[in-house]
Amino acid sequence: MHSKTKMTTLWYFVLDPDVGQLQYFVSEQGRSQKPRGSLPLIGASVMSSDEAPHMFIISSANGELFKLRAVDATEQQLWMTQLQACTRRHSDSSAKFNPKGCVLVSSETEWSPLLVNCSNAPSSFLQVMNQVEGQQKSLVQSIESLPMRGSLSCLDQDLLLLKATSAATLSCLGECLTILQQSAGNNRGPPSDNVPVWTVPKSPSGEHLRNGGAATLSSTEPSPTLRKTNLLQNTEDGTEVISPDEEVMDSDDNTEEDLGVLDDQRSVILHLLSQLKLGMDLTRVVLPTFILEKRSLLEMYANFMAHPDLFLSISAGSTPEERMVRFVEYYMTAFHEGRKGAVAKKPYNPVLGETFHCSWEVPRDRVRPLRTETSPRTNQEAAGAESDSYRVRFVAEQVSHHPPVSGFYCECAERGMCVNTHIWTKSKFMGMSVGVSMVGEGVLYLRDHGEEYMFTFPSAYARSILTVPWVELGGKVTISCAKTGYSANVTFHTKPFYGGKVHRVSAEVKQNSSGMVVCKAQGEWNGTLEFIYSGGETKVIDTNKLPIMRKMIRPVQKQSQSESRCLWQHVTAALKEGNVDLATEHKHVLEEDQRSGERQRAADNMPWKPKYFNKEGDGWVYRNPLWTTH
Repeated sequence: MHSKTKMTTLWYFVLDPDVGQLQYFVSEQGRSQKPRGSLPLIGASVMSSDEAPHMFIISSANGELFKLRAVDATEQQLWMTQLQACTRRHSDSSAKFNPKGCVLVSSETEWSPLLVNCSNAPSSFLQVMNQVEGQQKSLVQSIESLPMRGSLSCLDQDLLLLKATSAATLSCLGECLTILQQSAGNNRGPPSDNVPVWTVPKSPSGEHLRNGGAATLSSTEPSPTLRKTNLLQNTEDGTEVISPDEEVMDSDDNTEEDLGVLDDQRSVILHLLSQLKLGMDLTRVVLPTFILEKRSLLEMYANFMAHPDLFLSISAGSTPEERMVRFVEYYMTAFHEGRKGAVAKKPYNPVLGETFHCSWEVPRDRVRPLRTETSPRTNQEAAGAESDSYRVRFVAEQVSHHPPVSGFYCECAERGMCVNTHIWTKSKFMGMSVGVSMVGEGVLYLRDHGEEYMFTFPSAYARSILTVPWVELGGKVTISCAKTGYSANVTFHTKPFYGGKVHRVSAEVKQNSSGMVVCKAQGEWNGTLEFIYSGGETKVIDTNKLPIMRKMIRPVQKQSQSESRCLWQHVTAALKEGNVDLATEHKHVLEEDQRSGERQRAADNMPWKPKYFNKEGDGWVYRNPLWTTH
């Protein structure tokens, strides 16, 4: 961003969100040196100006005023949105230290401080703000419904300016009301449960803005929203009991289409790439909404269980060798449904405290019987023999946000088996691709055999992100059982630069003490797999022909606010309608709710306590695992 002064000198501006300053330099090349000057943004006002096209004005609380001119209306809106977000963020922090019962209000025209009595703010403000919010949403929807081309389009500069100005005005009004209510609340104490609290969603925090450019990829400012409490306040003690009677067969069809990059989407991705460096951690980078799948990462982990009959068949193996081989068969067939083929879309990043619950009913005749009758039936299996199916229960929770760690647990008490897993997703920029390492491990526990199987996970890569993106898996995975001495190495092969096939995978199962290979496998993880056993037998599994067992899940209206589908329902609905801007708004609201909770916990010095998992060493373990409750 450049500014032209009366002497027609060009200055290079950089927003420093960490300290809340807009710094300017003599030139872009001099950016590494000390800035020529800076403008504090605490209490500042950012507004558009009609003095010149694409001009806006920043007025600081100390009386300084900058007039800046953007290249076009889109850049103007991006800069105004990010500056307003930074201003609100630091003004919010400083407001906490103001005397109780009063607040410092800065006028947009005269910057003289006013002490306002907060205790007399009329409740009718809420009604007025609610009406204004609805009118502003109608305005935005009307603008976005216009065609892309024509005499009056949704990209008209005046309309974009109107959209940005109305959103900024409404955000400022909502912020003022929030500060008034916070100050009044300090005098009166906490509000009763049935009194709604006005909260203002804030823009993504400043770490998303680097080197004078916006890394957030939507210029849409989320409008203020009425809600009673933060969605994910950690106030519930104990775990939630999910009744199987409330669960119904999942009927959602979340089939994803291949992501063919359009021209306008390519410009957004190019804008993002221009601000990334090779090897850069993408954990804190906001990615464009149009690349999102219509499901949470926690639900994606649940979809790895789409073949629960193969999972339960592991415990039906009559020998340690057979149980290890069956585990490898299940493992290699699990990824095609979890990743939904090679569609290059990204699931929602779970927010801290988000949970996902589901289960499967597996017909008993779908689970391969034991080869011998010497292995006794478990008490749970005998007690439930009158039932025609086993029940497999799944629960996942986002236990950490920085770093992003998910824990999930799956069990079938009747078969005496469970799996406990934690995964830390680490994303890195790799030029024209993005790599995601799934750091962590899982443990499969077979109670009747006293065996534990440790396993790891492959990495995922999004390739050709500027043309037609696609996904492949890569890396070496280990599966081992210390008690039996059997282990397996599974290799997901990435496509060579020249030639070669995609989605290849190979595996080898061996007995560690003798070194004898008892099974080999090769093929495609989302296609056909061939298994060759030590006795010479072969078996071919076509993952595309394997029957998918639909999970059982509670309807959204019966889910708690922290459950994935309830939490992301508005984002999902907007994506299904093809309204990316609306999906971005709802996504920003959820993200800011999370940041607000983080700030509050930091201020109260209260660490987050997960609901279902406990931290043990470097991992996370389900609180009531099968091996301790039975």
